[in-house]
Amino acid sequence: MSFSIEAFIKILLLFLHLPSSICQLSLDALKPNHPIRDGDILVSSAQIFALGFFSPGNPQHRYVGVWYNKVPEQTVVWVANRDNPVNDSYGVLSINGDGGLVIHGKDPSSPLWSANVTLSSPYNFIAKLLDTGNLVLLENGSQRVVWEGFNYPSDTLLSFMKMGLNRRSGLEWHLTSWKSKDDPGTGSFTYGIDPMGFPQLFLCKGREALWRAGPWIGDRLSALPVMTATVYNASFVNNEDEISLVFAVAKESLITRVVIDESGIFQAFVWNDQWIKFYSHPTEWCDYYGQCGPNTNCDSEKDYKLACTCLPGFESKSPSLSVGESGCIRKAGASICQNGEGFVKVACVKIPDSSMAYVNMSMSLEECKQKCLMDCSCTAYTSADDRGGGIGCVTWHGDLMDMRTVSDVGQDLYVRVDVTSLGSVLRECERQMDLNHMY
Repeated sequence: MSFSIEAFIKILLLFLHLPSSICQLSLDALKPNHPIRDGDILVSSAQIFALGFFSPGNPQHRYVGVWYNKVPEQTVVWVANRDNPVNDSYGVLSINGDGGLVIHGKDPSSPLWSANVTLSSPYNFIAKLLDTGNLVLLENGSQRVVWEGFNYPSDTLLSFMKMGLNRRSGLEWHLTSWKSKDDPGTGSFTYGIDPMGFPQLFLCKGREALWRAGPWIGDRLSALPVMTATVYNASFVNNEDEISLVFAVAKESLITRVVIDESGIFQAFVWNDQWIKFYSHPTEWCDYYGQCGPNTNCDSEKDYKLACTCLPGFESKSPSLSVGESGCIRKAGASICQNGEGFVKVACVKIPDSSMAYVNMSMSLEECKQKCLMDCSCTAYTSADDRGGGIGCVTWHGDLMDMRTVSDVGQDLYVRVDVTSLGSVLRECERQMDLNHMY
C-alpha cells in the first residue's frame, strides 16, 4: 500500500488543528520545558489523582485544581488560583524562577498566581503530583521539596494533610470553604486548630466560633469519635516546632474526603459508586457553640427546651429565663474557697472550651485534683490524655463554656462545688444506690 508525502502532510495538519480538549496530553511531571496548558492533565504515578484546568461554574473562569482521577464525578480537592481565575482558554501552569510555580493566561507577563518561591536555577526543578494528592515542587537529584500544595489547603482535608500551626514559620494549616458550589474563591468558613491553652479544633465563620471539635485527648478528638476510630488513623504533634493533627485512611482501598461546604458544614464522605456522607457537624442543636450559655451542659437526647441544665453548684442566671436563654452562675451565697468544697464528676461530656485552660502533662489525675483544690480560682479539672485512667492535668479558671453530653466517648469533668452542693450530690448518690439494691 503506497502512502504519499502529500497525504501524510494533510493528516499531520489535521491533528495540529484539533482542539486541545481532544489532543489532551497526560503528563507525570511538570518540567521547565514542559508546562501544563489548558487541556493537559498531570496524573499521579498510581493514577489516583489528576491535576489540570477546570471550571466549576462559569466556563470562562478557569482554575488549576486537583481531583480524584478514577472517580467519574469530578471532585476537586485542592485549588491553586482559587481567587484569581484565568479568564481565557490560554491558561498555563509553568515552572519559573520568579515564583516557582506560576499560572498565567494569554499574557505571560501578568501572572495570576504563584507559589511565591524564588528558584535560582529553575531548570533544576520539577513539579510532581503525588498519590496523596499533594502537588510538590522539588529539586532534581536531591528531591528536596521547596514548596507543596498541602501547606495551603482549600476546602478539603486529605490523608496526610496537616491541620495546625508551624511554630517556626508561622504558617497555619487550615481549611477554608468555597464561596459557592460554582466559585472556589475563599469563602467565609474555616476549620483549624486554636493553639491557645489546651489546643482544640474550631469551625468558625469569620471570627465567630460555630462548632468546636474539642482537643486531642490521647487517642481521639473529644467530639469526633467517628473520625478517629472507624475510618482514619490519626497522629497528633505538639512541640516547639509545630502543633499538628494528621489523619490517614485506615484502609488504602478507601477513597474518602473531609470537606467544609459553602454553608459551613463539616462533612466526611466515602466513595462507593457515589459519595456517601457518613459524618457531619454541626447538625444537632447542641453542636452549635455555647448554645446554653456559661456553666451549663447541653444534652441533645432531650427536647431542646429541656436540653440545657446548670452544672452542679450553679443556678440559672435569671429566674425569669430558662437556662438556655441566660446560662448559669454560682449559687447565691456559695463559698468555694477553703470552706469544705469539693468536686462533682460530670460524666461523658465534651469538655469545656479550653482556650484559656492550663495544661501540665507531668501530673496524674489525683495530683491534678489537689492542684485545683488548692487554687480557689480553679473551677474544674480533668486529664489531658484519657488513656490509662487519665494522664496529665487540665484546669479551668473561670466560666465553663460549650459543654455537651457525648454518651459514647465523652470525657469525665470534675466541677468545683460548695460544701452544701457537694452534700446534696452525695445524698442523691446514696439514694440511687439504695434504690438499686431494692431491685
